[in-house]
Amino acid sequence: MVSVTRPMADTLADASKPQQWLAQLSAALPESERTLLVCAFEEARQLYGGKVLPHTGEDMFSHAVAAAAIVADLDLLPDAIIATLLFAAPDYLSDWQSRLSERFGSSVRILLEGVNGVRRITELARIDQYSTAEDRALQAESMRKMLLAMVADIRVVLIKLAWRTQTMHYLAKVTDESVRRRLAAETLDLFAPLANRLGVWQLKWELEDLGFRHTDPENYKRIAYLLDGRRLERIDYIGRVLDSLRQALQQAGIKAEVAGRPKHIFSIWKKMKQKKLDFSELYDIRAVRILVEKLPECYTVLGIIHGMWQPIPGEFDDYISHPKGNNYRSLHTAVIGPEDKALEVQIRTFEMHEHAEFGVAAHWRYKEGGKGDAIYEEKIAWLRQLLDWREEVADREGLAEAFKTELFADTIYVLTPHGRVLALPSGATAIDFAYAVHTDLGHRCRGAKVEGQIVPLSTPLQNGQRVEILTAKEGKPSVNWLHDGWVKSRRAIAKIRQYIRLLNADTVRETGKSLFERELARHPDSRPNLLALAEKLGYASLEDLYAALGHGELTTRSVAKMLASFAAPVPVALPPASLVRASKAAYDSGGILIEGVDNLMTVLARCCKPAPPDVVLGFVTKGRGISIHRNNCLTLKKLLQAAPERVITAEWGEQKESVFPIDIELVTDDRPGLLHNLSDVLSREKLNLIGMHTLVRQQRTKLRFTIEVRQVHDIGRILSRLMELPGVYEAWRA
Repeated sequence: MVSVTRPMADTLADASKPQQWLAQLSAALPESERTLLVCAFEEARQLYGGKVLPHTGEDMFSHAVAAAAIVADLDLLPDAIIATLLFAAPDYLSDWQSRLSERFGSSVRILLEGVNGVRRITELARIDQYSTAEDRALQAESMRKMLLAMVADIRVVLIKLAWRTQTMHYLAKVTDESVRRRLAAETLDLFAPLANRLGVWQLKWELEDLGFRHTDPENYKRIAYLLDGRRLERIDYIGRVLDSLRQALQQAGIKAEVAGRPKHIFSIWKKMKQKKLDFSELYDIRAVRILVEKLPECYTVLGIIHGMWQPIPGEFDDYISHPKGNNYRSLHTAVIGPEDKALEVQIRTFEMHEHAEFGVAAHWRYKEGGKGDAIYEEKIAWLRQLLDWREEVADREGLAEAFKTELFADTIYVLTPHGRVLALPSGATAIDFAYAVHTDLGHRCRGAKVEGQIVPLSTPLQNGQRVEILTAKEGKPSVNWLHDGWVKSRRAIAKIRQYIRLLNADTVRETGKSLFERELARHPDSRPNLLALAEKLGYASLEDLYAALGHGELTTRSVAKMLASFAAPVPVALPPASLVRASKAAYDSGGILIEGVDNLMTVLARCCKPAPPDVVLGFVTKGRGISIHRNNCLTLKKLLQAAPERVITAEWGEQKESVFPIDIELVTDDRPGLLHNLSDVLSREKLNLIGMHTLVRQQRTKLRFTIEVRQVHDIGRILSRLMELPGVYEAWRA
């Protein structure tokens, strides 16, 4: 995990002597980077000279140097240190982007753009405006996700954490108690959990303890007194314990990694509250962790620990033999360590530790509680691994590139005029935003302002933008919003369709007919049989097709694709009237009655998979009875050319409880979760999937799958549901 290389107090002490800190840091850098760092230092001194930060009154230059010292200890490369020093440059330089790019390079400019955006967001999106704890928690979680989603380089978030850490160190000097409490509460709600999520332990502990100090000073002082010793003294104690453990394990011939920490004040308070324990009942105030290669070594190390120090009865847990529900595995024991002080020891293999830090047992989720989001947690785990690997990457350019992230690009986060954060799918518009706020606002929206500027409703929104909806006193949604692709969120699509379904059926059909005729006019070269086109789209009549278009269940995009590819079927010469149906024959496997020639078995052709009420024809085979085809089946056309005399007319008879196999083809992006989304649609429609074939080419997937339906009428609705899935380009009946 991300950790500083020395106690934070040393970092701040160095930063209190700016020139000395600069000399010590720049001495370890290549000449080119040293020159840029010195230039940034002097630039910051000139820009901030005599200025103080709003709210706290801290000297701006001192704050910049102290925050830069924290960033330097996080090993985030010189461009991040320079960006931290120049954090307020956009406030004082009108041409800061071109000027800083020219002097310090594009990477510094990009970092500062991100830093400036984060600063603006934390000013606009306030947590303290919410009265209930639940609302505060939801807003804080949305803000944490937004900060990660809107930055192109994860170091922007770490720079912000460094700023806030320095602000919290200075907070004791702020005389206005309301300012202290507000900043401390925001730190505990937003920044400390963010540091925990990314595994930046040192900053997490600092932020939590300093936030707790100002939100609940009485309990902070009480626990600090009970700890019987300053934090630096407790760190020294843990250091001596670790030395003893390393020596004992080395003598036993066990290769192990040993680490430890004294539990910080806020963490102790949370555990006392959650488990309703007295301070005297806590045994993990001082804790060490031992990682070994092999599972049997865990128990060997446990024996060594219990041989060195006396175990505390009732404080041993074997989560290896009996893992937790999230598959967390480890040995936990508590002993009376040196100086008769309680000490917790955790023992696990490296593999178990990897799972605990990056898998479903991840520590940050356990600490924060709440409902899990598996996809989001996977992205967080990747970020934590990236930050953990940074010390092992020798290629500095490669490391800088690795810090860039688009993990959260599938979701955007935007702000209401009152600072509430809303999550929307990537590509969402003001219409999606309006429906996310309230259904009635979506129905009545007629325009939008983004960052104070009026924009078309179709304008895609970007991360961090503030949006205001312009409404009519009375209004209704337009089905064109769906057909023109202006709506991306499922909620908005569902609400628009729900509203349209309530309209007069005749009005809906007229709207659909108008849309259909418009698409037909756009394809002058296409002269399809309209009824056949409706059937190919899965509708029994043109009226049904018009209604589906009017409701928005069928999109004009689907109609356009069908018109472009539609080919009128080869004219079929029907047999003479002498072959008129005389009786009924049953479909042997499903009991489906199809009218045909007397006493001949009928089978449904596998090539086109007909189903009622498809227009069908029969073909008399040799030895297999009559095969039933759709009248536009390509195979049937070839059979007509070869033996037209063997074609007979046929139609569906009375249907019982039967189902028919239908082939559907889908073209979509090749992405994780595709089959899961597909199965969800089929499950909601209560359809049985009986076969599937996939072909992946150039990041596109073509799926052909077979489902069982009772009527072809069902297909239009199914195709519409499939077209709503993310990344789907086309869906049609094969």
